[in-house]
Amino acid sequence: MAETGFVSLSEKGVEPTINIENIVATVSLDQTLDLRQIERSIIIAEYNPEQFPGLIYRLEEPKVTALIFKSGKMVVTGAKSTRSLIDAIKRIVRELKKHGIVIYGRPKVQIQNIVASASLNVCVDLERAALTLDNSMYEPEQFPGLIHRMDEPRVVLLIFGSGKMVITGAKREEEVYEAVGNIYKELEKLGAIRAC
Repeated sequence: MAETGFVSLSEKGVEPTINIENIVATVSLDQTLDLRQIERSIIIAEYNPEQFPGLIYRLEEPKVTALIFKSGKMVVTGAKSTRSLIDAIKRIVRELKKHGIVIYGRPKVQIQNIVASASLNVCVDLERAALTLDNSMYEPEQFPGLIHRMDEPRVVLLIFGSGKMVITGAKREEEVYEAVGNIYKELEKLGAIRAC
């Protein structure tokens, strides 16, 4: 153990834990859709254009919500993995086809944001990290966490003294794991982590 009380995770045999909380994706069907027809055909679809221009379609398994627009574009949220996101989109398209909605091509899917939570399972000296970590902001009077904008991968980390963090801005699940590994190595190098 170092003199400062800060230790290497590998010395302690501690591994970070990471959970994907939400994946947000846009989907394009490259065609216009009749949202009233979808609402009439699919009982669980909600469409109230006076309040919101899109149709709301909720799936129970996987638990996602799709906002479907007349333009044939969709925003899908709530998936906990890329696989469940793809499964949900396939299921939605199948349900539309099953209820007489003609879908011409294959959906084009683009992940816009992955939000994850993680824990380094050690404590972080946020003062030390803020002084030495580039692209960071720490104003404890305003917000209890350090905000770090990572360049590679390009994500934003909200890091708390408990070692817990929120990762946002990733486009692939691998980027989340890479970001957690990178920030741990950086904090360890700066002497900003210790056993809790």
